[in-house]
Amino acid sequence: MAERGVDVDHTTIYRWVQDYAPELDKRIRPFLNPTNDSWRVDETYIEVKGEWKYLYRAVDSAGNTLDFMLSAKRDGKAAARFFRKVLGAKHTQTPRVITVDKNAAYPVAVDELKEDKTLKSETELRQSKYLNNIIEQDHRNVKWIVKPMMGFHSFNTARRTLRGIEAMAMIRKGQVKGIHQGDNVSQAEFINEIFGVSA
Repeated sequence: MAERGVDVDHTTIYRWVQDYAPELDKRIRPFLNPTNDSWRVDETYIEVKGEWKYLYRAVDSAGNTLDFMLSAKRDGKAAARFFRKVLGAKHTQTPRVITVDKNAAYPVAVDELKEDKTLKSETELRQSKYLNNIIEQDHRNVKWIVKPMMGFHSFNTARRTLRGIEAMAMIRKGQVKGIHQGDNVSQAEFINEIFGVSA
């Protein structure tokens, strides 16, 4: 904005993020390409009001984002809730295999989902830190943006902001139909289009 000679207070930018980040996430969903059936799931730490919260994230074996969820807890119930969210996304499919780290909450969550038939009994749960390098690397894209913020002041602020960060990451990865990774022009045009902004 400064380059264009427009003086904007940081609180205005904050309000824009809070209003438009969740809306961006919602509007790109119908345009996402289908992902594959090999999941990589992990959680990373996000500081909220001086306390660590947990950002659950999942990508497929090609590194495409499946979904994400900020949680106050890191237990079986939170993991099961996250799996249900991923399964409910329109661009995902039922997993053939789910790769996770050694977190004991994941087997508990998968057992629960298999028991209530949300997840197929044939779905394999694979606990391997080495095979989860894809998701570990992918966390960096989020951390790189979040770290300079020095933590969030409320859970809701964090949740809304992260929706925008994750949505932009999906666009940059080329997950949107008709948009290729690294094509900044078509990415900007797509955002203009879904918000009805003329160039």
